[in-house]
Amino acid sequence: MENYIKGKYRKNIFTSEDGYTVGIFKVLETDIAELVDYIGRTITCTGYFHELNEIETYIFYGTVVTHSKYGNQFQVEKYEISKPVEKDAIIDFLSSGIFKGIGEKKAKKIAKVLGKDTLQIILEQPSNLLLIPSITKKDVDVLHNGLLEYESSYETILYLNKIGFSTKDSVKIYNKYHKETISKIEDNIYTLIDDIQNMSFKKIDYIAQKLNISKDADIRIDASIIYIMKELSNTYGHCYFKYEDIYRYIYRVLGVNISDTKFLERLNSLEKNLKIIEYSGNYYIREMFDAEKLIVSRFNLLSHQEDNKNDKLNEIIKQIESNFNISYNDSQKEAIKDSFIKNFLVITGGPGTGKTTILKAIIELYKMVNKSKKSQIEEDVALLAPTGRAAKRMSEATLFKASTIHRFLKWNKENDTFLINEYNKSTVKLVIVDESSMIDTYLFSNLLKGISVNTKIILIGDYDQLPSVGPGQVLYDIITSKTLKVDYLNKLYRQKEGSNIIELAYNIREGVFLKDICNVCEDLTFIECKSNMILENICEIAMTYKDVNYRDFQILAPMYKTINGIDNINQKLQSIFNPDATEKKSLKIGDFIYREDDKVIQLTNQPDDNIYNGDIGIIQKIITGSKKEIYIDFDGNLVKYTPSNFTNFKLAYAISIHKSQGSEFDIVIIPIEKRFNRMLYRRLIYTAVTRCKKKLYLIGEYDAMQLAIDNISVDIRNTTIQDFLKNGINK
Repeated sequence: MENYIKGKYRKNIFTSEDGYTVGIFKVLETDIAELVDYIGRTITCTGYFHELNEIETYIFYGTVVTHSKYGNQFQVEKYEISKPVEKDAIIDFLSSGIFKGIGEKKAKKIAKVLGKDTLQIILEQPSNLLLIPSITKKDVDVLHNGLLEYESSYETILYLNKIGFSTKDSVKIYNKYHKETISKIEDNIYTLIDDIQNMSFKKIDYIAQKLNISKDADIRIDASIIYIMKELSNTYGHCYFKYEDIYRYIYRVLGVNISDTKFLERLNSLEKNLKIIEYSGNYYIREMFDAEKLIVSRFNLLSHQEDNKNDKLNEIIKQIESNFNISYNDSQKEAIKDSFIKNFLVITGGPGTGKTTILKAIIELYKMVNKSKKSQIEEDVALLAPTGRAAKRMSEATLFKASTIHRFLKWNKENDTFLINEYNKSTVKLVIVDESSMIDTYLFSNLLKGISVNTKIILIGDYDQLPSVGPGQVLYDIITSKTLKVDYLNKLYRQKEGSNIIELAYNIREGVFLKDICNVCEDLTFIECKSNMILENICEIAMTYKDVNYRDFQILAPMYKTINGIDNINQKLQSIFNPDATEKKSLKIGDFIYREDDKVIQLTNQPDDNIYNGDIGIIQKIITGSKKEIYIDFDGNLVKYTPSNFTNFKLAYAISIHKSQGSEFDIVIIPIEKRFNRMLYRRLIYTAVTRCKKKLYLIGEYDAMQLAIDNISVDIRNTTIQDFLKNGINK
């Protein structure tokens, strides 16, 4: 028998548009041992519901979970109404307000005459109600139609369950369409993909096939085209596709051949219905075209605004140099001045060129020009970064508040929307984004929607780094277009005499690998070995850094799998840095054992806990037994995890190069071998090398290193921001 609680819904705390609800439930009965003490008391419930009221008795089926902030909660997987059968319950139900015009007096009369079969009679023989004194034809219609509608919602949910939707999805669907649910599905089930949050093409297509929708039906071809474009965009980072790029995948998705004529017909239909945009022979998802168009329009608007003027900028910069005891070079001074003069500015440079130094100066200049106090600056200026770690570095460098872009835009994880948007804009006057090479087109577009059209924008970043995980390459396109103001920082400051890490980075950027710079100075070591010896060498070196702070030492690898992949390295290094000990509690999650004091990395954004994808922490405490909990310390931010989100982190002795973006480490080890294959390319290796500040080990094959540096094909993304900036947009 499924675990359940039975009782009354007492109070609504939160309900999202798609029906996700948090509320208070009074428990009257349960078969769950750990909730016996809750009988007669309330518990917080979460789940997807059509409607809940305080009159009826409900049966909720699900599991007990422990929220990191709010304690025990009951997570509802499905639910049903316990229909009233006793006379008093029937009276309460009929007079609850669901049926307009039926008060307690009429309800008592109805229940007295019809007894325990009252609801069944109202549904099947409503005319019998006219035999009851003072019950009018209007009352009969209200009761009959109201009960029919009330019943139909649950019948619809049962229908959705039957054809293959979970109760959670069924409630979300019904809450969207209500009475039109079945007709929507019969008309075009694929519309659910756009209308319902997290409704995948594969799920809908599977159910569509069960409903005997033809494999080459127009609605299926249309949905397949959109699915292919989104999948390719997410996989390869492209913003648009050629006709043949999409057509070559259509058979794989449909499982049936369609003609060129038919395919073109469906493309034209999608364009006519504004699902896709065709521009210069390129096909875009409409939202992507709109995003690129918005970005270009905003940048053009800002860059063509009149420059700001201040005759005392040179004097102020001299004062800043004195305040910070520093001397800026000419390119740095130009960037600092332009941060005031220009309304849109890009500052770019490789590692060691002083981007962080410039950031501090820009804030100081803003403070001095505007004669602002710190509190006012934090109101006027948004310091942003794509990752939590990069935001933390900004804050440490400037001593001002900084945040992730998601946090600034008040991202709602439940429905993947931003509370700061075109209808609710931020009032900041200046936005500075660091590590801006990591921002994808959609996120950039949403950032622009959330700020005023006149808000100044400064982007700081190295466009030779890895592009964003999501589609697009905004920073790269801006810089290579040569149409907007870009200040280049070229002089190296982090380079010390006898230091070769940064020289290696610049060589990689130029497509050159000079073996001669390896193993000359202490900061750069290349250990050449066969692939079967890479892990042994990593472990041997790691032994010498056992006492180094976890934030300062990091292995960066291109892939998770293979013997020299991230997963295997983590298991080996765990035994070195945090071996099994009787005084340390541990817990097995999936294929991995986690121990107290383990180094871990966050894999998803958890804005409520102020932790984000890529943040690194240490497991402080593990609670085992029936109530499993893990407490992870992220630089002083202690976050509690329960089994429901144990998959949100992994061991982090080794992490992916992508996850390392926005971070820096004193000591870095990079394994490199030909078996990493498709993950060996120039930007990846360049990004990995530039994460290191003091000591870099490359372990593996020279040929693999050269292969990676020569490979630039992975970097090619189909985007049009550069073209739009150069040639304008005619659509």
